Amino acid sequence: MSVDVRTVTESEFPDWLRALATGFLRPPVFPPEEVAERLPHLHSPRMRGAFDDGRCVATYRSFAQELTVPGGATVAACAVSQVTVSPTHRRRGLLTRMIGADLAEAKERGDVLATLIAAEYPIYGRYGFGPAASVAEWEIDVPRTGLDKRWAGPGDGGRIDLVDGADVRKLGPELHERFRAGQHGAIDRSERWWQLNTGQVVTSVEPWTEPFYAVHRSARGEVEGLLVYRADEKWGDGKQPLNTATVRDLIAVSPAAERALWHFLCAVDWITTVRTGYRAGDDLLPHLLPDPRAARIVTQADYLWVRLLDVVRALEARAYAVPASLVLEVHDAAGHAGGRFRLDASPDGAVCAPSSESPDLTLDVRELGALYLGEESTVRLAALGRIAEDSAGAAAVADALFRTPRRPWCPDIF
Repeated sequence: MSVDVRTVTESEFPDWLRALATGFLRPPVFPPEEVAERLPHLHSPRMRGAFDDGRCVATYRSFAQELTVPGGATVAACAVSQVTVSPTHRRRGLLTRMIGADLAEAKERGDVLATLIAAEYPIYGRYGFGPAASVAEWEIDVPRTGLDKRWAGPGDGGRIDLVDGADVRKLGPELHERFRAGQHGAIDRSERWWQLNTGQVVTSVEPWTEPFYAVHRSARGEVEGLLVYRADEKWGDGKQPLNTATVRDLIAVSPAAERALWHFLCAVDWITTVRTGYRAGDDLLPHLLPDPRAARIVTQADYLWVRLLDVVRALEARAYAVPASLVLEVHDAAGHAGGRFRLDASPDGAVCAPSSESPDLTLDVRELGALYLGEESTVRLAALGRIAEDSAGAAAVADALFRTPRRPWCPDIF
């Protein structure tokens, strides 16, 4: 029998969850109460599955998202998540059928682009996605940092307070809105995000361990930063504490708050190692320490992938640091965003429109996605043979246009 790809009915939702767990190598059993709790939050017409003789063998879901682009504007995104194909049904084109239908609907709906976080690198370039924001994780050898372990708080009149999950659900959303307004690559956080990440809602995917929450308040009393961390319990042979703190979340709207939260964590008694969690590749952290070598990179990888669906709206939405014009020939095998476009950009704004002029650069839509948030270099992609420079010097012009002073960063997985 042929495999049927379709939207998932409410009655099929438990089987969809089982297939999802199977794909991610998790125990494929969900208690009925958890199925009931998840149903109203996950089930929607944008949930797809592949069914073989009535059994779900592949999963797919998308949802509405806002993505901050360079300059602080937000664009409507189709966020792709929970993609799996059971090991018995690989290489049958099931993902191609699911994602093809979903992206076509997103284009029709008016979404500017699609986003995802790729578990495996080689898959999503085939569908026009490019790696648009990377992450790095550091491990800090606290005794080597040169920080004063007797540090007792910021010296600028600010303060750090320990709070609980209920406080974070009140203070966090407004702080995050201010944070993402200034951080390109950041995405919106729903009310359910805050519930799941403060233990108000617990699922079987990850047993809940209550973390520590700390907020930074400025001298005016305004909340400017949030730190969430957990700590293990480890003692050395000489009965000395050798604990590791792992950061779950750290966002700040001022350099002073960011510095104070890192210094606070490194000054917590018994903590000798800090794992930073995923940060931007150019995070300030190492240079907030007297000895930057105390922080060593342990992870460096692609993270947020972007797939443009509307080139005109996407390029007009973001900001540009210099005045320049380019004609781009964009190839898109799926037909959603291909064409030739002239971009006239300056710090005052941008105009993009279809054009019949000779192209300056020829590139696939996946490369345009990689360039879109300012992470990648056009000159670098041209050297790799992934962009054709039709007009001499055009790659350097594109670099001046698209690159950003700070790298994009998406703090959240979805």
